[in-house]
Amino acid sequence: MMLSFFDQFMSPVCLGIPLIALAISLPWIFFPAPQIRWLNNRVLTLQGWFMSNFASQLLLPLNPGGHKWAILFTSLMVFLLSINMLGLLPYTFTPTTQLSLNLGFAVPLWLATVIIGMRNQPTHALGHLLPEGTPTALIPVLIIIETISLFIRPLALGVRLTANLTAGHLLIQLIATAAFVLLPLMPVVAILTTVVLFLLTLLEIAVAMIQAYVFVLLLSLYLQENV
Repeated sequence: MMLSFFDQFMSPVCLGIPLIALAISLPWIFFPAPQIRWLNNRVLTLQGWFMSNFASQLLLPLNPGGHKWAILFTSLMVFLLSINMLGLLPYTFTPTTQLSLNLGFAVPLWLATVIIGMRNQPTHALGHLLPEGTPTALIPVLIIIETISLFIRPLALGVRLTANLTAGHLLIQLIATAAFVLLPLMPVVAILTTVVLFLLTLLEIAVAMIQAYVFVLLLSLYLQENV
């Protein structure tokens, strides 16, 4: 029975072909494309307003050199947000519950920020490994600790997104199963459990939105240290 709870995180397969690529590319169909008209409709206007405000708020603390990442960060935010939200619908698959996919986004982007820092300002980038005023006896230990913390950043990015979404999906399925089992036995308790399930679903929607924002925000902070 416990194994069936984790079946929802398995990549769907049709005729032996994994459908995770289809699950990743399908949400882009729901976004409206720009039109040739002079005036956009309300959906396009709202979409453009959201993207412009998000990009301006995210890149506000960055130097002008980091503004080149505006399109990348905005696209990543929209992608993660759409994948996380659509994964809450019934009979759907959430690709961001796969650690391999999240690490595939986290590691290259984090490595790009580190390479930019090493190329543009190597002294400042290496200076993060050793705080100013450190006693001589603690210098080797602090360098090792800061190096480990630097290399653990992409792992923390991927694990944070995977763990939060996986825990939320598992909790929703557990409570839904409990409500279904208790309905013929204790209807009042089943109704209360359904109310808790509804509230948990609202919370999971908020978590899906917040985790997408946190993922991109942390990447922007890593970029800010190296620009």
